[in-house]
Amino acid sequence: MFLECIECKAEYPDTEIIYTCKRCGGLLDVIYDYSKIDLSVQKLKQPPSVWKYASLLPIKREPVSIKEGGTPLYRCDRLAKQIGIHELYVKHEGLNPTGSFKDRGMTVGVSKALELGMKTVACASTGNTSASLAIYAAKAGISAVVLLPEGKVAMGKVAQALMHGAKVLAIRGNFDDAFRLVRELCDREEFYLLNSINPFRLEGQKTIGFEIIDQLGWESPDRIVLPVGNAGNISAIYKGFSEFKRFAIIEEIPKMTGIQAEGACPIVNAFRRGAREIIPEKNPETIASAIRIGDPVNAPKALHAIYDSEGIAEKVSDDEIIDAQKSLARLEGIGVEPASAASIAGLQKLREQGVIEQDERVVCVTTGHLLKDPEEVISVCGAPIEVEADIEAIKRVLSKSISK
Repeated sequence: MFLECIECKAEYPDTEIIYTCKRCGGLLDVIYDYSKIDLSVQKLKQPPSVWKYASLLPIKREPVSIKEGGTPLYRCDRLAKQIGIHELYVKHEGLNPTGSFKDRGMTVGVSKALELGMKTVACASTGNTSASLAIYAAKAGISAVVLLPEGKVAMGKVAQALMHGAKVLAIRGNFDDAFRLVRELCDREEFYLLNSINPFRLEGQKTIGFEIIDQLGWESPDRIVLPVGNAGNISAIYKGFSEFKRFAIIEEIPKMTGIQAEGACPIVNAFRRGAREIIPEKNPETIASAIRIGDPVNAPKALHAIYDSEGIAEKVSDDEIIDAQKSLARLEGIGVEPASAASIAGLQKLREQGVIEQDERVVCVTTGHLLKDPEEVISVCGAPIEVEADIEAIKRVLSKSISK
């Protein structure tokens, strides 16, 4: 196992604390000697979880784990009928221990931090990363430092980071400012950076792809639709599919379909130009705070995943996100935060455009739980109806909204 630059192919040992290539500044990828890995369906009998796939993860010690992964894959027939597609599944990552997919990366990232002898881990975050970092650091017995954009992070996520002992700093700027500062902080203070620029963290997130194949009976769907913020997840899941194809577990890689919010869509803009580099957005804005990122660090990896799998990138409005969030909750009983619903909104839009065919088998990834952002729920659904403590008053209110 070693690290390799995706641009110039320079190599670095996996024991070196490095996040980008020293030669060209390119992103790094974890490279395995696959000839020495014994992987077959027969070896994968136990229930899905991140560490079920330990032979394809870069950790040599006992992992720091709180039982992440193994999230449900729901078949959603009512939602499928509304959208106009025959076979739709939702992989609900909001049912990870801290309520988001970030736990998959943090179990690996914090385990690697201990393996490298690090005493403090740090990140910039739109919320979910900070919550997960704090909790895994607490479990590991090390310190955590978090930089958040002031006033731009849902309080449910801030509460998690605070309760679990992280030092939380709210900076006067956006996520991209926070990320720039945390990189400098880690270099100066010898903290271990666990944003998705860290290639080891993404190795944990690729297990979403492994589990989807596992839960579909070792078959590949036609398409994966997922939200894109800092762009680590789409590239990680693509790598997971690629590795299963290498081991002949699947024959084809699903079409990777990345969805961004209209107010933060540099990857969509690059895709429409046919480019492999983005033009950053200086002032990203969307109700979907988890993907409110104007300069996604993993954009080159994400665009490669989309192009190589013959997928697509699309943007959706905040109104479309809210409508999708409500539909998923009210038709299928799956409550997700706004960024998660971007995948459903994107599927709806691409189906209406005829880009996605009716007979495709589609998996949408929802990345965070509804309770991550309760303020948004109240703002779009309204507060509870106040009524006198009287049965007739209750009946009058209900008669206006419930049909018998």
